[in-house]
Amino acid sequence: MIGLTGFGGYIPRLRLARQAIAEANGWIQPGLRGLARGERSICNWDEDSVTMAVEAARDCLGEDGGAGLRAIYLGSTTLPFQDRQNAGIVAAALNLDGDLSTMDVTSSQRAGTTALAAALDAVDESEPGHILVLASDARRARAAAQQEMIFGDGAAAFTVGHDGVLAELLARHSVAVDFVDHYRGENRPYDYTWEERWIRDEGFLKIMPKAVTQALDKAGVAPAEVDLLIAPSSLRGVPAKIAKAVDIDPARLGDDLQGAVGQTGCAHPLVMLSHALEDGAPGQVMVVASFGQGCDVLVFRATEAIGDRRPALGISGHLARRRGETNYNKFMAFNDLVVQEKGMRAELDNQTALTQLYRRRDMLLGLVGGECQVCGTRQFPRSRVCVNPNCNATNTQQPFPFSGIPASIMTWSADHLTYCPDPPLHYGMIQFEGGGRFLANFTDADVGKVGVGQTVRMMFRVKDFDNQRGFRRYFWKAAPQQTSEEA
Repeated sequence: MIGLTGFGGYIPRLRLARQAIAEANGWIQPGLRGLARGERSICNWDEDSVTMAVEAARDCLGEDGGAGLRAIYLGSTTLPFQDRQNAGIVAAALNLDGDLSTMDVTSSQRAGTTALAAALDAVDESEPGHILVLASDARRARAAAQQEMIFGDGAAAFTVGHDGVLAELLARHSVAVDFVDHYRGENRPYDYTWEERWIRDEGFLKIMPKAVTQALDKAGVAPAEVDLLIAPSSLRGVPAKIAKAVDIDPARLGDDLQGAVGQTGCAHPLVMLSHALEDGAPGQVMVVASFGQGCDVLVFRATEAIGDRRPALGISGHLARRRGETNYNKFMAFNDLVVQEKGMRAELDNQTALTQLYRRRDMLLGLVGGECQVCGTRQFPRSRVCVNPNCNATNTQQPFPFSGIPASIMTWSADHLTYCPDPPLHYGMIQFEGGGRFLANFTDADVGKVGVGQTVRMMFRVKDFDNQRGFRRYFWKAAPQQTSEEA
């Protein structure tokens, strides 16, 4: 039996009210007011498709931490590096940069399902281990474009294999059609989209129903047996029309999360699937379809093990972990939609020494410190000499990963002088459970709600940007955990 063996996801904490977008741009685009309902997820300034993929992976893998993984497939159309393998960064952040294969899948809105299909095809029932599949997108749109209202940022993660299957793959079918509903040319930051009626009538409604029907025929499943159909589209009424075209009750369409998240690009079909699996029941038949220069369709049936393995938070948990945002100017700044005067303190040369990045990659990307094998003292960073004054043993430290260890704030400061894209810059000394401490930058910190003793969770984020060379550095930051999120 081959199928999904684990699932998870990630939605950024920040949610921009669509009303804020409409109020800022209604003078030039009055039609935006008709879309000004609910909110959409937005990345913080230090988040991107890679950091979201890492968080989705951590949510999926849980305490296992990726033990037994033999490959990582990452699907995205917004990868930060065009010529540096982004899946390799994820592997390093998860402390997996060893004997496994990594692959980026991109250039289509079905990159996420294509990555999942490729991973399922690669499962060998004679070979142990799982494949980690990630889909993550943070698409940009021009100011005042409808896409600002429609898009959202998010990621999904799955492990696939033949052991401990939660949802069995019954069949899959793909079609390749060079139907261009939108495109983004080389060195262009935004998509160019064609007319909606053409996309709806000649694209979705002709290509997707045929592909779904062929997948169901391969699976030997009648339309009436389908419990859930995931066929996302931002075009109003299209998912229901697709369902009717294949004789599936539109009431069985999955929650498209449009009111709380938006369309998360190539990740969206898998974000919806991950969300649906949280309430999955044995025997349920789930059909996942994605559109983009053709169509991918995968048919799954939940097994008796569907309730055995749940994500740490899942999509539902991340939906609850939200902070409302109404400052449209902040959103524009985070997405480089406006040129800002950042001041002299931002005029730094952030060149990265690639030699040191490689030599210390476990520390910088994996947050790996050391644990003394003589006295058990943990420290970050790792060094030749144990920091315990009662020990001071040399060459006794073994690598110890801190990324999953709970920590708390010992001291903190909010700095309004040091440059930060979202001031003030919060940072402080944090103490890990079981020992170990270091001075960390904070992320997702609420002004006035940070305090000594507060629990923090380590999160993989962008440290800073080298705009002169087009490089971004990643590191781990401490995210203060609030007792209750904003409504």
